[in-house]
Amino acid sequence: MKQLGILLFDDVEVLDFAGPFEVFSVANQLSDYRLLEVHTFAQNKLPVRTRNGLQVLPDHSIASINSLDYLVLPGGDGTKKIIQNSPYIEQIKQQVLGSEWTMSVCSGSRILGKAGFLEYKPYCTHHLVYAYIQEMVPSALAQPNLRYVQSDERIWTAAGISAGIDLSLHLVELTFGKELALATANYMEYTPYSNPHAR
Repeated sequence: MKQLGILLFDDVEVLDFAGPFEVFSVANQLSDYRLLEVHTFAQNKLPVRTRNGLQVLPDHSIASINSLDYLVLPGGDGTKKIIQNSPYIEQIKQQVLGSEWTMSVCSGSRILGKAGFLEYKPYCTHHLVYAYIQEMVPSALAQPNLRYVQSDERIWTAAGISAGIDLSLHLVELTFGKELALATANYMEYTPYSNPHAR
């Protein structure tokens, strides 16, 4: 089975990780749990206090997980602290390099930028974070009018918060097929994917 890991950290934005978690977990549920193992991980296994106070217990520490096939890097103010930790950025970078694809949501793009993955590449992030990324990686190519974009052959970046659901469904489609992506969106009653013209 394929292994999908979702990074957690203090001050992570809840929907940034919970949205993709729901998409990939539902896709696996609708496939009789034969496609994926969806894990959460953090720098250590201590409880994480998310943005606005929700506590979450990671499944693994980053040192204890094996190579991941797919990787989700959510955003939140906690990314500012992560990018100051060079050894941790290097650990995350190695997971990105070993993945078939990695997606960031919102200010999770900070992690990719700090790890050197956004130079001269298109990217999306939260609308309040574009200026920060441009200062950090001046060569990065901002795409503020898109919900998500493919940054290179293995990296995808999504705009703020709810855009992570859009990108997750798109990656379910690319990885496992359109039929499963539609079934997942329908189960979640997520009409922006299953009916792009719905308002």
